[in-house]
Amino acid sequence: MTADEKAKAKTDQVRGKLKEALGRTVGNERMTAEGEVERRTGDAREAKEKVKDAFKP
Repeated sequence: MTADEKAKAKTDQVRGKLKEALGRTVGNERMTAEGEVERRTGDAREAKEKVKDAFKP
């Protein structure tokens, strides 16, 4: 996993979790949903990089 992609994945995950929590706190369903999408994007990016690493010679 490249350091740059790993950082992007973690950033998306953390930003998404924060946005989800803030959305729940203030009762904003849209913000909660956006945070969930962002978090899942980070999860997918991280999974993609792990698969790429597994197949590297």
